Amino acid sequence: MDWLNYHHLFYFWTVAREGSLRKASEKLHVSQPSISAQISALENALGEKLFRPSGRTKVLTETGHMAMGYAEEIFSLGREMMSALHYHPGSRPARFSIGVTDSVPKSIAYEIIRPVLHLRPAVQAICREEKIDTLLGQLAAHRLDIVLADEPAPSDLKFKTFHHPLGTSDVTFCAPATLAARLRRNFPQSLDRAPALLPTENTAFRMALESWFEAQRIRPQIVAEFEDTALMHRAAEEGLGFIPVYTVIVAPSVKHYGWKKIGRATDCAGHFYAITAERKLKHPAVLAITEHAQFRLFA
Repeated sequence: MDWLNYHHLFYFWTVAREGSLRKASEKLHVSQPSISAQISALENALGEKLFRPSGRTKVLTETGHMAMGYAEEIFSLGREMMSALHYHPGSRPARFSIGVTDSVPKSIAYEIIRPVLHLRPAVQAICREEKIDTLLGQLAAHRLDIVLADEPAPSDLKFKTFHHPLGTSDVTFCAPATLAARLRRNFPQSLDRAPALLPTENTAFRMALESWFEAQRIRPQIVAEFEDTALMHRAAEEGLGFIPVYTVIVAPSVKHYGWKKIGRATDCAGHFYAITAERKLKHPAVLAITEHAQFRLFA
């Protein structure tokens, strides 16, 4: 088995974060040739180049970006371990690791996990965002306690998971005032050929929208598609098109961004789930999430 030299990886990680050998050398108090030699040894072990030169800076190659992702996770876990072990036994807060799929809007995710942050005795929450496949793999490896998603776990997984419905939200369409006033007339047919900002096609949200558009015989003019709802909301601020918002968070969204409501699609809905490795929910933080979501947030 090939073993990873973590000393080499640490030097690579530092150069990638600092952007140059010079800055990494100043941070680590190690000579540039020494750092360069350590990175070369790592590249030889991996059989791939991790950097390419770009002026006076170092730019990650495709393999470098992949290695950087692993390095970030490795050293993050190391910091978590040291932090956890520095507590005296009995005084250390319970750790609760939450995975959030990148297709769940951040504002909904925060509202779902909010009760965990107020538990007494305190719980140390660790939130990670990734694709659902990656998060479920971490759940299977017991590195996560729960995964929050807008779709159930795939049925063809090689390990057992259980999904617990948290709730459902229909959709409200919003836009800046001028566009909203125009599209509010004759809604929903007014959305036909209207400029739209939508989630990408690989998301459950987009699939629900497409089904609703088809049922209404609407074909909006898609200006842009986004995996990140925060970016989609930012584009909507500039009046580039109308935007779909889950009704459960429409009130704070309208207040924050200054949008106006166009209309509500009560027959277009998104579903949210807590995915765990155990059928019976026992962890106090998991119970806090499910009970809050089911009886308050989505009630």
